[in-house]
Amino acid sequence: MTLLLASVTNTQEAEIALAHGADIIDVKDVRSGFGAADPDLVAATIDAVARQRPVSAVIASREMAPETVLRAADAMAKAGASYIKVGLYPDPKRRDCIRALAALAGKVRLIGVMFADREPDQALVAVMADNGFFGVMIDTFQKDRGRLFDHMDIAAIGHFTDRARSAGLMVGLAGSLEPPDIPRLLLTMPDVLGFRRALCTGEDRNAPLSAEAIDIVRGLIPKDLRRIDAGSPASSKLDYRLLAARGYSLEPNKDDGSDRIFLSDFVLPVHIGAYTHERGKPQNVRFNVDARVRRADRLAEDMRDVVSYDLIADSIRIIAAQEHIALVEALAERIAALILTHPRVTSVTVRVEKLELGSGAAGVEIVRHRPTEIAKVHHLYPAATAATDPKVAT
Repeated sequence: MTLLLASVTNTQEAEIALAHGADIIDVKDVRSGFGAADPDLVAATIDAVARQRPVSAVIASREMAPETVLRAADAMAKAGASYIKVGLYPDPKRRDCIRALAALAGKVRLIGVMFADREPDQALVAVMADNGFFGVMIDTFQKDRGRLFDHMDIAAIGHFTDRARSAGLMVGLAGSLEPPDIPRLLLTMPDVLGFRRALCTGEDRNAPLSAEAIDIVRGLIPKDLRRIDAGSPASSKLDYRLLAARGYSLEPNKDDGSDRIFLSDFVLPVHIGAYTHERGKPQNVRFNVDARVRRADRLAEDMRDVVSYDLIADSIRIIAAQEHIALVEALAERIAALILTHPRVTSVTVRVEKLELGSGAAGVEIVRHRPTEIAKVHHLYPAATAATDPKVAT
């Protein structure tokens, strides 16, 4: 499951974010892409939310001087921050900064933040894990030059989350995210999705938070009842093969009250095939996918009311970017299982055809269902009941 991180600039915004379901309150200066707030504001924010949610704080020393970074992080730790987000800018000394911060690893949860538009070095993930970091995030630095998807495609994002998860780190994604991005990113199963612009009036990151905008984002992220504690290990690398062994049945279900979303004649190069000569180079594969989804209980007004075809296309891209797959049957099963992780999808038909077999095409078509009662339409996090919901640990 995934937590909602809301970036705030003052205690009033923190109270709004808390009331409308944010799981983590993130204190920052939004006048720059990744700006640090004053430690006194962090302490005041902790008091304002009465420790009902963990508070994260940004440190942003672009000098990448180990002593400076450690000093700034120590100040935020003394202010009471549960998480400290450390900007890791392109600099030969950033590894030294990570090692210097190991001195604080036992006192506060350190999150290393790399920037998709600033030469992210994913080799740093292992360095962070070795020095006691709690997690790693990908964000964007220049907010006026595109969101996360403008710098990384879904397959690259999936590789990043898998790499961090394999290292035992919590995984976060941010970067001018918009509501339509949320279902797509949930396919990679991040631990945290971070927002500022999408939560603000008029989608202006410098404007105040909007309760209505927060409700839309909150409604797109399934409510998470987990406790993320310093002693809890991060989940292991997501194995898309295992998804095919759970969560759906071979028995048909009634699909009364359902709609269809589909993707037709979608062609991608895929590393597939059981023969030796098929290894080492991709071959073109055509996908046709049809998903049945439970209807929303109202006319579609925003992203909470629809299931986008991006869910299908991105599921295929994520699976196709994994290791070589010997059988088209296995490829189809993994795609079906990943699409069925969406709470409103009740069944899916997946047709996979290899196109480089001469004059024709050959492949497989599978139909997979899951019990209709699992795919109920409901408000995942109604703002009206936020005050009574179980709290995330601080």
